[in-house]
Amino acid sequence: MLQVSNIAEHKEEYIKALKKRNFDAEDIFEQVLTLDETRRTTQAKLDDTLATSNKISKEIGLMFKNGEHQKANVLKEKTGKLKEESKELSEKLTSTVDDLQNLLYTIPNIPHDSVPAGKTEDDNEEIYKEGDIPVLVEGSLPHWELAKKYDIIDFELGNKVTGAGFPVYKGKGARLQRALITWFLDKATEAGYTEFQLPLMVNEASGLGTGQLPDKEGQMYHVTEDDLYLIPTSEVPMTNMFRDRLMNEKDFPILCTGYTPCFRREAGSYGAHVRGLNRLHQFDKVEIVRLETPENSYAALDSMVDHIKGLLKELKLPYRILRLCGGDLGFTAALTMDFEVFSTAQDRWLEISSVSNVENFQANRLKLRYKNKENQKELVHTLNGSALALPRVLAGILENYQTQDGIKVPEVLVPYCGFDMID
Repeated sequence: MLQVSNIAEHKEEYIKALKKRNFDAEDIFEQVLTLDETRRTTQAKLDDTLATSNKISKEIGLMFKNGEHQKANVLKEKTGKLKEESKELSEKLTSTVDDLQNLLYTIPNIPHDSVPAGKTEDDNEEIYKEGDIPVLVEGSLPHWELAKKYDIIDFELGNKVTGAGFPVYKGKGARLQRALITWFLDKATEAGYTEFQLPLMVNEASGLGTGQLPDKEGQMYHVTEDDLYLIPTSEVPMTNMFRDRLMNEKDFPILCTGYTPCFRREAGSYGAHVRGLNRLHQFDKVEIVRLETPENSYAALDSMVDHIKGLLKELKLPYRILRLCGGDLGFTAALTMDFEVFSTAQDRWLEISSVSNVENFQANRLKLRYKNKENQKELVHTLNGSALALPRVLAGILENYQTQDGIKVPEVLVPYCGFDMID
């Protein structure tokens, strides 16, 4: 959520920047500033009314004490009117604050200067590529056919038990999945991240805190009876651990990691690009989250990018990094780098990670602040990234490592799996 003071100070600059997102902020900024002016004037009137009422109440007490009952009764009538006025002002203030807050919730984050303009994913900017695309043997298969051939993932069984997008991993498929999770967590903890086991459901305040609500309400599974939401990413509970905190500069950096299943009610579509593991409603992911001071957050983003590069290099998967354009940038992000692995059997790139600097956008919602060197309160910068999301990594391994004799297991995963071939 943007700060009103920043909107007022950088109004024209923000309007221009948000055009990169194809978001016209001019009218909504006017509404925000008008509501904020109403809030401030109403607060001032309320404070003045309450101060006057308190002053008169003290005078009434002295009058009664001095036997001046008639004068006291006249003033009591005045305090009654002041109480009624303060009640009306208080109700107006609450309504104005709610309207202002709800309006601010609809405004996306200001994109970083380096974000390219653009409308769709076709306008994203490739900034890095590494790894050789393997030449597959004749008759190579996409991962959903490999999963069936070697009986390691059962999509039909998942559909029977739950529905489309909820696969069942079996035998060596389940063990490979578990190996990836453990290896990702081990690599994160080796890099200095503290591991957490997190709840799979969060309350509304948590969804609002990290920006999933109200922006992505339709994509989240909602347990209506308890008003809880199944998490779309472990970023939500992990970042919300620090909600309503006042920290000190010496506390930073804070590095967190965790594995959870993730749940997303994305709109269904058809075709090879969403077959198999390409798009799921439930999937596993290891997440990394960092809390940083503003001056260090972009160096931290570079460090997160390097961490994910290292994972893919060790897995020996061909990948590329894209800087997302304004039109493809997530609601809360100031800058996002997407990692994509090349699926040789599908002959296409598959997104496997998004690494984002959210700057202070979430911290403003979370009321997450710290005391800087001057002992002044300042909003924290938050960052998040997948390290990694498993389905498409697994798809890439199955397709790129297939041979005539079976599917090789990446060397770094063999000690975790206990086998080196799926056959």
